[in-house]
Amino acid sequence: MSESTVDGVPRPPADRPRCGWATGAPEYLAYHDEEWGRAVRGDDALFERLSLEAFQSGLSWLTILRRRPAFRTAFGGFVIETVSGYDESDVDRLLADTGIIRNRAKVEATIRNARAAREIPGGLAAVLWSFAPARRSRPLVEVPATTPESAAMARELKRRGFAFVGPTTAYAMMQATGMVDDHVEGCWLAGSR
Repeated sequence: MSESTVDGVPRPPADRPRCGWATGAPEYLAYHDEEWGRAVRGDDALFERLSLEAFQSGLSWLTILRRRPAFRTAFGGFVIETVSGYDESDVDRLLADTGIIRNRAKVEATIRNARAAREIPGGLAAVLWSFAPARRSRPLVEVPATTPESAAMARELKRRGFAFVGPTTAYAMMQATGMVDDHVEGCWLAGSR
């Protein structure tokens, strides 16, 4: 049986051991194997992940994964320069878009965060990656919701004018973008980043 590939890397068989959260839905499996925990370095790509983590607050990540194409369309591909230029008519447009999460506070925070990101000398990636700790994998029972690094990142982002980015959102983004390796022991990807 031949394996499919993702970015030239063979995708493992479905029975390969994975992080427990990744086995509940096909979207989780693909996200885990192809994206979660892989290093993301671009400003716009990191802005997207930070924005989606904020939209996820209080919801299932599966909801966000399933709506991600609509989010990308609605927010101009999460290009910081584009989103930073959004005005009240864009807020109204976004709040009417049934393909995304229509939460005014989260929509307005995304626009505010784009404006704040645009003003960072050296770019968003440099600030975010400055909080990345040493990588490690650990048992699932030891994977935290926040860390001192994510709390410090959230404080720094708030200081720079960001909204809707607390320590839990910051840590989830750190996990998703490879700033930490939280693939649990026994997962085929543990320690591979």
